[in-house]
Amino acid sequence: MREGGRRLSDPNFSFHFSDTDGEISDRHSDFSGNEPVGSPMMKSPWNPGTPWTMASLDEDSSCPKNTLVGSLVREEGHIYSLAASGDLLYTGSDSKNIRVWKNMQEFSAFKSNSGLVKAIIVSGEKIFTGHHDGRVRVWKASSKNPSHYHRVGTFPSVFGVFGVSIRPIHRKHTAVWIKHSDVISCLSLDQEVGLLYSGSWDRTFKVWKMSTSKCVESVKAHDDAVNSVISTVEGFVFTGSADGSVKVWKREGKGRKSLKHIYVKTLLNQESAVTALTVSKNGSFVYSGTSDGIVNFWERENQLAHGGLLNGHKLAVLCLSAAGSLVFSGSADKMICVWKREGLIHTCMSVLTGHSGPVKCLAVVREMESTTARRWKVYSGSLDKSIKVWSVSELAPVMQQMTVVQNGSQVRSAKY
Repeated sequence: MREGGRRLSDPNFSFHFSDTDGEISDRHSDFSGNEPVGSPMMKSPWNPGTPWTMASLDEDSSCPKNTLVGSLVREEGHIYSLAASGDLLYTGSDSKNIRVWKNMQEFSAFKSNSGLVKAIIVSGEKIFTGHHDGRVRVWKASSKNPSHYHRVGTFPSVFGVFGVSIRPIHRKHTAVWIKHSDVISCLSLDQEVGLLYSGSWDRTFKVWKMSTSKCVESVKAHDDAVNSVISTVEGFVFTGSADGSVKVWKREGKGRKSLKHIYVKTLLNQESAVTALTVSKNGSFVYSGTSDGIVNFWERENQLAHGGLLNGHKLAVLCLSAAGSLVFSGSADKMICVWKREGLIHTCMSVLTGHSGPVKCLAVVREMESTTARRWKVYSGSLDKSIKVWSVSELAPVMQQMTVVQNGSQVRSAKY
């Protein structure tokens, strides 16, 4: 997606709602400027409707259904990030607050004076948050009072930045090398090797050793903002960018001096910005969402060959998540498409509607009381300042009307 000859980054919307429609403005990813620029999506109606219709259920009450469980609303800012762990939900917004929810009620909150929270990820007892100031902060609940959270670390630490500013460890290991110079847009974990990945609008992704809080590598990955980074099996890392590309990297080595990520290949190269990535649990499928409303996917077992594309949205895909045989795509059209995968075939089995603004983030966990029925609890965060909670079953009926592009069976709308 380009404006005035320059590519737009991951949509970071600011808008005002009216009774009928709204306006969207993109934040350009060039980190030397802060002014918003226009977007082709501004020309699209806020409520375009949906082409989907539910298949007849023949009044079968025993048939699993996808339902809205409830909404969590606190009028303090647009929701930019979500992370779910057990019965806890963590939400980040442009209010600088990270809120913790439990059983549909606010459980706790903690605050960082560093701008909006663009990314949250949970590892054991620690919560990692990515911030507007280019730093990652680490939080932990008190052992005496689980509802009280305190900060236990920062990547990089002030001391670390100051130290390399005075005496660089290596000619390239400067303060710029170990600290992002723009917004952190995404986080990913490789818990087996204890590494945290952070992607930024400064066009790099950085690799952090969680045990030492030190940056062990900085990779200039793209020509525009890095909007998504995913660490997956066998040391593979995928990055998606506003430059319209999805790239594959392979981790080699283990120690700080020997660890490095080698460029493998480019999966996608097009005009529309890549706004989201996700992988299936076993890493067999890689999915990317783009600003033209398309979801592409690739098969790892077939040397990352392109498997097809899913066309279910009218506006930009802003977030993706995968769980079991399902893939969830949230969009600026205010809808969430639920895709069911059977082999290489992806079917849109449901569309979740209810948000009055773009769906910016998703988090999915298995419903604890439904270990055999393959039901998932889906959290969706929106720029309408709300979080909605859905119950989704892999056994729910499939919709009658759907748009699925499989193995190039339809003309592709993206250039690559």
